[in-house]
Amino acid sequence: MVTLSVVLSVFVVSLLFMQFLKLQWIRRRFPPGPTPYPIFGNLLQMNFKMHHELLKKMAKDHGNVFTLWISNIPVVVLQGFQAVKEGLTAHAEDVAGRPTSHSFHYLTHGNGIIFSNGRLWKQQRRFGLATMRKMGLGKKDQEYRLQEEACHLVEYLKKTNGKPLDPTMPVVHAITNVICSVIFGHRFSKDDENFHRLIESVENILAFGNSITFYMYEMFPWLTSRFLAPFKETKSSIDFVNALLAKELESHKEKGKPNENQDFIDYYLDEIDKTKGHADATYDEENLMQSSFDLFLGGTETTTTIMRWALLFMLVYPDVQEKVQKELDAVLGCSHLVCYEDRKKLPYTNAVIHEILRYSNIVLVALPRQSIKDTEVLGFPIPKNTIILPNLDSVLSDPGKWETPHQFNPGHFLDKDGNFVNREAFLPFSIGHRVCMGELLARMELFIFFSTLLQAFTFTLPEGVKEVNTKFVFGGTMKPPPYQLCAIPR
Repeated sequence: MVTLSVVLSVFVVSLLFMQFLKLQWIRRRFPPGPTPYPIFGNLLQMNFKMHHELLKKMAKDHGNVFTLWISNIPVVVLQGFQAVKEGLTAHAEDVAGRPTSHSFHYLTHGNGIIFSNGRLWKQQRRFGLATMRKMGLGKKDQEYRLQEEACHLVEYLKKTNGKPLDPTMPVVHAITNVICSVIFGHRFSKDDENFHRLIESVENILAFGNSITFYMYEMFPWLTSRFLAPFKETKSSIDFVNALLAKELESHKEKGKPNENQDFIDYYLDEIDKTKGHADATYDEENLMQSSFDLFLGGTETTTTIMRWALLFMLVYPDVQEKVQKELDAVLGCSHLVCYEDRKKLPYTNAVIHEILRYSNIVLVALPRQSIKDTEVLGFPIPKNTIILPNLDSVLSDPGKWETPHQFNPGHFLDKDGNFVNREAFLPFSIGHRVCMGELLARMELFIFFSTLLQAFTFTLPEGVKEVNTKFVFGGTMKPPPYQLCAIPR
């Protein structure tokens, strides 16, 4: 028995040693990085998280283009403005893929917009952008939706009579209803049980993407799916969102074809009919469901999290809030419905919103890309099918591009005469072929919601509260810690 155990131990150690040697041989083809180990790669050094501070430390040791290993899978990290910009734009087509790993396949099965590839991705993305334009994105039609939801939020906050409240749920309800109107053609009541569960489900799914469970599923999919409770919770959330989408799809089909398309599902069903029988068409109900799912994931959690940071920063920097309100009063008055076009007359307000996006930096690391052919980044060879991870935090806080990268400073976006100026390192929505499809909608939402709220209220800390915690809560997006405010009508 002792002999058998010794033989087995020697066999296992030998296998691990061979795996170690194999990793060292393979890694010569990639940019430098920390030494990977069998089974886990660099996951133990990373504490099973893609944390921006750890990536910054590794970049100091290995350079702004370096390789991490997730188990036996190489991931090339781009650190700093120059590496991210060149890495995603110098050979943009070469790095326009998405990984097809266990987790991403489980989430989307290669359908939809976010994690699809090739012709399917190009068609779905092109259709999505064209449909958003047809529905009035960037025009008055879309503005009416945003103004309506902003007004609902103002009315809700007025009813609090200046008493302390956590703004999370009212903000989440308002912004989620924007994307509901876009996809379904209707909004939900804030008391709707399905609406609450939809919001919770989207949050759970996004949290999975930057969790230990995600990496465990990458290494041991069979074991993780059967024995880890967090994965089962994620699966339950995905099933619920899909069931809700299927219900909405059936409702649209029962109503029949409208005289005029009203929402994303209407337009997509119309496209399925138009392209039926076309050999190269990728429009079907599976992609309709996943594209709708993707719009939800991309259009709710991120914008609501930024709005929560925006209100928190107004509590922390009351002088900034006062200056925004003075500009709003002088240019728009107190009863003007805020339009996106107004940003051109409100340079300080526009600068504050841009600085909120930069400083809150809610997506530290952008969604991974994948090289679709052999290419190179800053002179380093990147083999085909390599995962590429752009560290957006390192761009939005690059000391070579921002005067005070670690301070909240709206002056980053103003010239000496107080005019608004854009900055080339302002890349919160990423860059290249996979730039965020909902960027314009997010910009419109933030400007209209933020300006409308500051036009109507002064936000203060509850009585007796002298300061608030501004350290983010690490997750799928970097949320502010829970806080309360008082919305005092102006």
